[in-house]
Amino acid sequence: MSNEVLSPAEMGEADRLAIAAGPFDGYGLMQRAGEAVAAVVLARYPASSRVHVLCGPGNNGGDGYIVARLLGESGVDVTLWVSGEPRAGSDAAIAAAECSLERRPLATFVAEPGSLIIDALYGAGLSKDLSGDAARAVDIAAGLSVVAVDLPSGVSGDSGHILGAAFRADITVTFARKKPGHLLLPGRERCGETVVTDIGIGDDIIAQVAPRTFENKPAFWLETLPVPAVDAHKYRRGHVGVFSGGPSATGAARLAALAAARSGAGAVTVLSPGNAMQVNAAHLTSIMLRKTDAIEDVHDFLGDRRSSSFVLGPGFGVGDKARDFALAVLARKRQEGGVEGLVLDADGITSFRNTGPTLFEAASRPDAPALVMTPHEGEFGRLFADIAGDKSLSKLAKARAAAARANAIVIYKGADTVIAAPDGRAAINANGAPWLATAGSGDVLAGIIAGLLAQSMPCFEAACAAVWIHAEAGSRFGPGLIAEDLPLALVPVLRELVEPRQKVLIG
Repeated sequence: MSNEVLSPAEMGEADRLAIAAGPFDGYGLMQRAGEAVAAVVLARYPASSRVHVLCGPGNNGGDGYIVARLLGESGVDVTLWVSGEPRAGSDAAIAAAECSLERRPLATFVAEPGSLIIDALYGAGLSKDLSGDAARAVDIAAGLSVVAVDLPSGVSGDSGHILGAAFRADITVTFARKKPGHLLLPGRERCGETVVTDIGIGDDIIAQVAPRTFENKPAFWLETLPVPAVDAHKYRRGHVGVFSGGPSATGAARLAALAAARSGAGAVTVLSPGNAMQVNAAHLTSIMLRKTDAIEDVHDFLGDRRSSSFVLGPGFGVGDKARDFALAVLARKRQEGGVEGLVLDADGITSFRNTGPTLFEAASRPDAPALVMTPHEGEFGRLFADIAGDKSLSKLAKARAAAARANAIVIYKGADTVIAAPDGRAAINANGAPWLATAGSGDVLAGIIAGLLAQSMPCFEAACAAVWIHAEAGSRFGPGLIAEDLPLALVPVLRELVEPRQKVLIG
């Protein structure tokens, strides 16, 4: 399956286009969906003594009627519980009519210990809070094995928000493509393992829908990941400048600098205040060091070294200096041999909390370097207070709105990091690891992004790749991870990604 992510509305459009194209009508697609779920249940739960299938009145319930019928025909002990009747003449009504099992009202639902629940009540299309008999069923299912059809009922397919109450599935079987609710928290936790099945909606149909949301996986950006040429030299591989804080706050910049180097930048320079030069020099070997106290020093470095990308924010301090330095970088022209981008993180973001429009205007010039911002939730709220405070918006929608306003790539960090571009593209990351919740982890991410930008990787793809690589390194390292471990932990991940491509390109 490809990495496009479809909203419930886009999935509805895909269904419509597939039905129009044939060979399956609506009931044919429903039949294939039910077969897919039944196959998963029989494969994963061959010894289940009792299966309870819960059906709602819509298409999700129609899938459930088919699942119940197929399981019953396979010799499984199935009890069917229903909430409401399908609309007369609908595909769900046909499915219900073909299922000869006794229907019991959901209001009387009970389940014995050890039984399996098939949740086919509402799926991804639910738009209001789960209540009444359905909410009671959620409580009864707690502690039992649950297989959800399409999406656990009570999870918003658009946002991943919990609508009143929601089932907690062990396995969720969905169709054609994942929905945002499968990837965004807290919905992702309610899905358990998500299995995407083919029901006859081809890639050509998905292409007609033209989704703008993707699951962040290597296949999405691997072809653009930089691979050094045989004749590469250090400056051809890009030069990253990392702005350092004062003598008591230099570690963050060094973490970012080392990550930039590990991610492939040919040269990295820490731009240090004069009073922190000695501290930085004591800890740097392959990373260069340059005294940078004033805006004139920034201009001199930009002219002398033609650095490809910059990191500003980690440990830098909040205030006018951060704003001036950031705007100086963004004032450079993005051209052959010019500045590719600025990664604004931590203090760099907070410094613009009251002057966001100035930053956004600087980033909007046609020839400006790309701006990448990496806010966690608190920093996002400081720069985009109105967007952050809109509870009707999903994390995906918030990141998109911020990226469009700022004319920047916005990496809205968290366990379900969303990467959004000004043109509306967005990717949801799902390989996040709890071990990354440690001081300095974000500094490393900023450095990876800058390292990839310096090698002329397209900005959105560079941001997506950096987020995935960073998370994968943290996940593989596991317990005990601290930020100092991350730059070296990048090496095996990068090796697995780059070496196969290098063999193909070099021959």
